[in-house]
Amino acid sequence: MSSTSRWAAADPEEEAAIAQRKREKEAKKRAKAERQRLEEQKQRQKAAAAATTATAAPNGASEDARPTKRRRLSTDSVPAEKAETTERKLLRFPSTEWSPCRHVDNYERLNHIEEGSYGLVSRAKDLATGEIVALKKLKIDNAPDGFPVTGLREIQTLQRARHINVVNLREIVMGNSMNDVYLVMDFLEHDLKTLLDDMQEPFLPSETKTILQQILSATEFLHSNWILHRDLKTSNLLLNNRGEVKLADFGMARYFGDPKPAHLTQLVVTLWYRAPELLLGAERYGAEIDMWSVGCIFGELLRKEPLFQGRNEVDQLSKILTKRQIPPSPAFILFIHILIFRKSYTPITSPLPIPIPHKRRLEPPFIPLSSKPSLEANSSRMSAPRLFQGRSQTKSERDVPHVPVKGGAGKKTEKSDAGGAEIR
Repeated sequence: MSSTSRWAAADPEEEAAIAQRKREKEAKKRAKAERQRLEEQKQRQKAAAAATTATAAPNGASEDARPTKRRRLSTDSVPAEKAETTERKLLRFPSTEWSPCRHVDNYERLNHIEEGSYGLVSRAKDLATGEIVALKKLKIDNAPDGFPVTGLREIQTLQRARHINVVNLREIVMGNSMNDVYLVMDFLEHDLKTLLDDMQEPFLPSETKTILQQILSATEFLHSNWILHRDLKTSNLLLNNRGEVKLADFGMARYFGDPKPAHLTQLVVTLWYRAPELLLGAERYGAEIDMWSVGCIFGELLRKEPLFQGRNEVDQLSKILTKRQIPPSPAFILFIHILIFRKSYTPITSPLPIPIPHKRRLEPPFIPLSSKPSLEANSSRMSAPRLFQGRSQTKSERDVPHVPVKGGAGKKTEKSDAGGAEIR
């Protein structure tokens, strides 16, 4: 058995191929070195030519010399081929970002304030900032159709109605379940009804005008944005110690339009502040029902008690007609009797005077507004911007008397007349 040694000589043909490859590699190296030498030589020649030009013209290029390539300074005309290749950017508009609601545990509930038909209001403290806020829990436990329409309208109108005399909705927070929905709003120390009950003397005319001017400012803002409050009363008017009045409780608020929407709810506005057309069963109405409520509030500011304190709808309408001292027509009397028969109410026939203890101190337009409530057609009832044209000066908000806050918020339970009715 014969074997070949590892140190034996290689095949001559293989050695020739290896030598050929080495020669080719050396030739490529020499060619590359030659190219580099030629490039360096060209660069030296260019540098020498530049140095010669600089020596001939020491102050730079002559005025007649022109650059080999010009820059485009004007952007008026751009070639079509370049315009097509220009990058196009999309317009982006700022928008609110969607994020989950915070939890109600970010607020520490201090005490209960009031309870209404559509929510429970408590005084709370923001644990992050230490601010005192009002925390309103919406009542949606027994809602047959999920989230109640009153809560949706309240949230929508409060987000839209950003005004200095409308309570500010800060945010919406959630509890441990889907039924725990809370509205976080600014906290104000007083409501006008409790303040009037606790005062020994009514407001001065200048103070009354200041308060009413703020109410009308908020009402005019709502109506200009096509929002009906539909529950204006003194207990829904909040007042802080700086004399600022803010509208609250938008549970019955809704949007309206022109023409007025039909088939609206009649059981809106607390009975003592309800307009006559609502008492007569109107289902198509507008801003005039809020203006009637403002007039009732104005009379209450002067008298320290509501103007018309009816026990039911017919009694309320009877008190309005009696104090207005308008002789009704036979057709109207027949209509009232039909209404009484349907409601099974006993009418009040005794005339009741309308005492105004401060009439001697009033100035126009106070006297006609307070002594004769407007029963004219809806379109002719005075609107918010036309009310103040008298000589009496308004008092600054900071000059309204400071009222101390009682220790612990007193509990107050107040339900609307439309508590169980469907609100449209």
